[in-house]
Amino acid sequence: MMKTLKTEMMEMKTANSTWLKTACCAGLVAMSLVGCASKEKVPATSDVAVSKAAVSDATVSGAAEYAPVEVASAQDKLNRANSALAAKDYATARELANQAQADAQLAQSKASSAKAQAAANALQDNIRVMREELDRSASNK
Repeated sequence: MMKTLKTEMMEMKTANSTWLKTACCAGLVAMSLVGCASKEKVPATSDVAVSKAAVSDATVSGAAEYAPVEVASAQDKLNRANSALAAKDYATARELANQAQADAQLAQSKASSAKAQAAANALQDNIRVMREELDRSASNK
């Protein structure tokens, strides 16, 4: 009798353990699905705000002068993201905001590169002028 009671308790413990594992796995799957689905329903205001800051930074840094196509594209996508946000199409708003941010960063990188190239060219011109002056000084002696 003791052996059967012990065996029954072990079987119950195993059954409870299996049930608990199954319930936990099902709960995790359900929470994952809810998390994925709810992301589409959450307003993308922070994404749009970050993109707005990126477009503003690019404009202030002079990117409109050096990369006007990219700045215009970023501004257009930001405007469309704002419209999608107002229409509660959060997935589209988030996607457009991310694209606007990428375009703004590209514009800013192109502007930085162009400014660095211009500075390098100016430095080369200054070096050339100094060499010419040194050559003239040496030939006058």
